Amino acid sequence: MSSFQIIVGSMLGGTEYVAEAVEEVLKEQNHSTKIHFKPNFFEIEQKDQTWVLCTSTHGAGDFPENIENFIHDLKAYDQSLNVLKFLVIAVGDSSYDTFCLAGKTIQNIMLDKDANKVIDLFTIDMIDIDDPEESAKIWIAKNLDHL
Repeated sequence: MSSFQIIVGSMLGGTEYVAEAVEEVLKEQNHSTKIHFKPNFFEIEQKDQTWVLCTSTHGAGDFPENIENFIHDLKAYDQSLNVLKFLVIAVGDSSYDTFCLAGKTIQNIMLDKDANKVIDLFTIDMIDIDDPEESAKIWIAKNLDHL
């Protein structure tokens, strides 16, 4: 059994549903989870954790407001996150040239902080996918062996 911290960046709530769907699958497999809808970097456990970062992209590639302080604190953190595993689920609309840019950016920030990526970035294109929650469930279930 592993422990997961699910960190959510969402403007309109759709990404919250995706995060809850991922949490459901992890709990079904008896993993420990904690979901953070208003994430505070300094309150989220790091040791022996896997962070699941679920975010949409807002505006011109920006982070949703609810995760901006988290991102600021993450960028400013001057220690290595090499004890931490992570994966990113990015929700976006491919008709924009900034498709899933917030998710790509947070993955790069985590890599710059020496965190350990366990799975490549998963993007959910709201144009192509009718049920993003189901898509996330299928993806996380398929990748459980890598976690």
